[in-house]
Amino acid sequence: MEEFDRAGGRRTGNMQHLLLRYSQALLTQISQAAVCNRHHSVEQQLCRWLLQTLDRLPSNELAMTQELIASMLGVRREGITEAAGHLQKAGVIRYRRGHITVLDRAALASRVCECYAVVKQEYDRLLLHEARNPQAVLSATHANRSPLFPAVKARKSGEYQPL
Repeated sequence: MEEFDRAGGRRTGNMQHLLLRYSQALLTQISQAAVCNRHHSVEQQLCRWLLQTLDRLPSNELAMTQELIASMLGVRREGITEAAGHLQKAGVIRYRRGHITVLDRAALASRVCECYAVVKQEYDRLLLHEARNPQAVLSATHANRSPLFPAVKARKSGEYQPL
C-alpha cells in the first residue's frame, strides 16, 4: 500500500487527497446547514434535506418518520408536519406514516433555498471527478455506486455563490 507510505514526513497518495477533499466538502455542508437553520423556513430546510438525501439514494422513496426528520433538522415535529403537508398539497411529495415519496423533484428544487445549491456545487467541485475515476476511490465505494452523488452532473462554475 504505497499510498500510505511515509515520504518526507507526510502521507502521500490518492486516499489522502480524497479524504482532504471530502473533509472540506463536509465542513461546507455543516457550515451551510447552520446558516440555513438560522435564516430559512422549515419548509425550505425540509426541501434541502430531502434533496440532499435523494442525491444519495437510488430511488425517490424514503422510509423516515417526521419525528426523525425534525430531530435531524433541529425543529419541532409540528413544523415538519406543516411543511410536509404544504408539499403534499402542492403535489411535490406523498407522505404516509413514515414513508415519503418525492413525486416532483423539479418542484422540490424550485422551493429549496440556495443552501442546497451551495453544498451540491462544492461536493461536485471537490468530489465529482472522483466518482468518474473509480480507481481513485475503489476502496471507498461499494456495489458499483458513487460514494457521494450517484447521478449528478457537473454545473458551470460560478453558478452558485455561498452566503
